[in-house]
Amino acid sequence: MTPSLQLISFDLCPYVQRAAIVLLEKGVAFERVDIDLYAKPDWFLALSPLGRVPVLRVGEEVLFESAVIAEYLEETQAPRLHPADPLEKAKHRAWIEFAATMLDDTWVIETGKDAAAFDARCATLRQKFQRIEALPPRLPFFAGEDFSIVDAAFAPVFRYFDTFDRMAPLGVLDGLPRVAAWRQALAARPSVRKVVVPDYPERLRAFIMKQGGVLAQRAAAAG
Repeated sequence: MTPSLQLISFDLCPYVQRAAIVLLEKGVAFERVDIDLYAKPDWFLALSPLGRVPVLRVGEEVLFESAVIAEYLEETQAPRLHPADPLEKAKHRAWIEFAATMLDDTWVIETGKDAAAFDARCATLRQKFQRIEALPPRLPFFAGEDFSIVDAAFAPVFRYFDTFDRMAPLGVLDGLPRVAAWRQALAARPSVRKVVVPDYPERLRAFIMKQGGVLAQRAAAAG
């Protein structure tokens, strides 16, 4: 008997999006339960050793960390989203880690209050996107026609810029046609679209403005 799956999440968490996209791509039935990370319930803290989302309940068992959840789903659920070749699979896993560093960068853009550090992080992100731009052109997705876990890892990174660039132009993605085409393909993917609430951009903007950081100040100045 297949154990029931419950994904514990937070509405703005990009790591939850990564896990949820993989679940949707595999057509797996699951229940999603949102919590408030700023008022974590005791039952959640008892489940999550790090106090972070996502957490996946697999029957009576618990998994945490989005990369681990994705790998478990890859081993237990079809269709396969990793390449079959061991070297290609390892390279995909490396790029998934690369995407995780970019999520760290976006956190500074969301919340950072030091202008020099903010601009430096934007420059770092641009350099990372330039590395992606220089990869062999395999579109529409990271490795060509087949959607992969790398795509699930990068989709939340791109989604941030839908809101960032409406608040204040950062120039991070300017002049990168391969990256732009990949971003567009991911934005149109049903699994990517479904993992956030319809008013996600408004919620993200409100969160950023509440932080009062550099991006919030620049957005306010721009009117």
